[in-house]
Amino acid sequence: MKVIKIDLSDQYRVQQFIDLPFRIYREIEQWVPPFATDSKKILDPQKNPFFKHSTAAFFLAVMDDGSPIGRLVVLNNRNFNNYNHTKIAFFYLFECYHDRHASLELFNAGFDWARDQDLESITGPKGFSALDGMGLLVKGFEHRPAFGISYNPSYYPELIESVGFLPAGDIVSGYLGADIQFPDKINRIAELVQQRRGLHIARFRTRGDLRALVIKLKDLYNGTLEGTSGNVPLTDEEAKAMADQLIWFANPRLIKIIMKGDEPVGFLFAYPDISEAVQRTKGKIIPFGWIDLLMEMRRTKRININGAGILEQYRGLGGTAILFSEMFKSVAEGGYKHAEIVQIGVENDKMQRELRELGIDFYKTHRIYQRAL
Repeated sequence: MKVIKIDLSDQYRVQQFIDLPFRIYREIEQWVPPFATDSKKILDPQKNPFFKHSTAAFFLAVMDDGSPIGRLVVLNNRNFNNYNHTKIAFFYLFECYHDRHASLELFNAGFDWARDQDLESITGPKGFSALDGMGLLVKGFEHRPAFGISYNPSYYPELIESVGFLPAGDIVSGYLGADIQFPDKINRIAELVQQRRGLHIARFRTRGDLRALVIKLKDLYNGTLEGTSGNVPLTDEEAKAMADQLIWFANPRLIKIIMKGDEPVGFLFAYPDISEAVQRTKGKIIPFGWIDLLMEMRRTKRININGAGILEQYRGLGGTAILFSEMFKSVAEGGYKHAEIVQIGVENDKMQRELRELGIDFYKTHRIYQRAL
């Protein structure tokens, strides 16, 4: 066995990197593949906006006969490190058969590359953009993941920990059923706060309406990072790439923006869960997969609530009540039977406690790992 650092112009190795998960997960019914087009863009420096400001190395472990057994990408996100005054590498897209030697050699290659980049520690799984799901699944293996959120075999934590990584924090996802009785008190508080503070909820009818807001939403997202750490503002190119990725399967009625006059001050993003169709099409949109995906958007009874935030000056003054109220309205108004509130960091214990009091069952946990270099 040997580990190869992939030349991204080598289409044969790039395709091996992309195809490996389909071999590892072929007997795992819960796994949802990524879109084929998105997988290729990640490994294309001309199309992935990450490479305009940062760098990454892609590694492939192959057997003597040339067949791949594991893969890994290690990132030097210069924007993140500059913003947070850190020297941290990220690892991402780790996939491997149950082979401790292969995973050790993959990570050793990644560690050496990160040291050459003058980085001092490595953490992950953490990806290229804010849309990339974080962490390694450690609880909830029996459940299908929300679209875009990582899934992995149960032996992955063992492989990660065997190369010296230690847990550095958990991220939880919660289940919300349509039968949960939402306290009317929160709706009343949300309405009162909107009246007193001159806020209103912007609603959208078309994807074009959403696209027109991309730059303002980028500024809003970046504004919600104030007072937090471990995040990084979006660039214009990253915001556009995210919009291109999400808007085509978004239901505009599920995108809620809290407005103060003409300026957005908070947001709640929810999307129809199209995971079943993605499984059926194996992530291929062309030539006919897009038909199945569009039909699934209309018939699915599942929704993913994946993104919520409000500017710091509104957080302690009823803004959270507005987000909670709109969260339940999105489920009820859309006729959905199941909702997943995707990836809330355990450090946000106040929000977790409030959501548990509303009846949310945190049934999945992803874990972030870290080690020194």
